[in-house]
Amino acid sequence: MKLFWSTRSPFVRFVMVVAHEKAIVDSIDTEQVVVAASKPNADVMAHNPLNKLPTLILDDGSALYDSRVIAEHFDEIGTGAGLIPASGDARRDVMRQTALGVGVLDLLVSWLAEHRKPVAEQDTEFNEAMALKFAAALDVLEHEAAGLASRSFDMAQAAIGAALAYADFRYGDIAWRQTRPALTKWFEGVAARPSFKATEHRDEY
Repeated sequence: MKLFWSTRSPFVRFVMVVAHEKAIVDSIDTEQVVVAASKPNADVMAHNPLNKLPTLILDDGSALYDSRVIAEHFDEIGTGAGLIPASGDARRDVMRQTALGVGVLDLLVSWLAEHRKPVAEQDTEFNEAMALKFAAALDVLEHEAAGLASRSFDMAQAAIGAALAYADFRYGDIAWRQTRPALTKWFEGVAARPSFKATEHRDEY
C-alpha cells in the first residue's frame, strides 16, 4: 500500500496512529506530498478528486479516502483486537466519539489560516465561532474522559488524541487544559503511547 502523507497533517497522524496500533506500518509506503486548496496536487488528484490527505492507494491500484475510511481499513487488516466494537451501544459510542475527534480536526484546520493572520486582520466573528465550538467539544470530552480512560484503546481515542495533539502543535496559545483536568490526565496517557510518540508532528515540506 502507498499512503500520500505529510508530517503536518493531523488526519494523517490519526490513521498512522491506527497503523502503529495494528502493527501494519511496515506494509505502508509513505510518500510525502503537499496539498493546498489553491494548488491542486496532480499526483493526489489522480486518485482522490478532493485533493486531500490522507489518500491510500491499495495494491490493486484503487484508492481509499478520507481518514475514517482509511483508519477502519487499517483496523480490519491489522493484527490484534479491533478498535471498533462490533455492534450495539459500544459501537455507537465509539463511532460518535470518533466523529467528534475528526470534527475537531476539521475545525482546527479550517481555523488555522485565520489564526495565523496578524490580529488586526483577523475576522473576529469567525474566531469567536471557532473558539466557541472548540470549547464546547472540549467540555463534552471532559465529561466523557472517565469513560475513555476506562476502555481499552480504540478508534475514538486515536481520533480524539490526534485532535488534542494538533491543538498543541498549532494552537499553543490556547490553554485548553486549564479547566479540564480529567481530559488532560487522559490525554497525557494517550500521548505517551508508542503510536503517538512515533507519529509526532513536524513542520516538514
